[in-house]
Amino acid sequence: LNLTPLTPEEIKDDEPLFGDGLGLDSIDSLELIVLLKREYGITIHDPKEGRKVLVDINTMVDYIAQNRTK
Repeated sequence: LNLTPLTPEEIKDDEPLFGDGLGLDSIDSLELIVLLKREYGITIHDPKEGRKVLVDINTMVDYIAQNRTK
């Protein structure tokens, strides 16, 4: 993910990851999906599910807590 020059402390948990928020793009979403699989054993197959999960940090944390296998 290319978030330079941001530090983790500067990213709000409810800030949108895409669009006018952090401005992540489709490559970043693929990187996040790979990270979820590698770190938490979570596989996202459906693009609609991915759009629901990758809204902001809070949404991702909730999804990980409910679906992690590692």
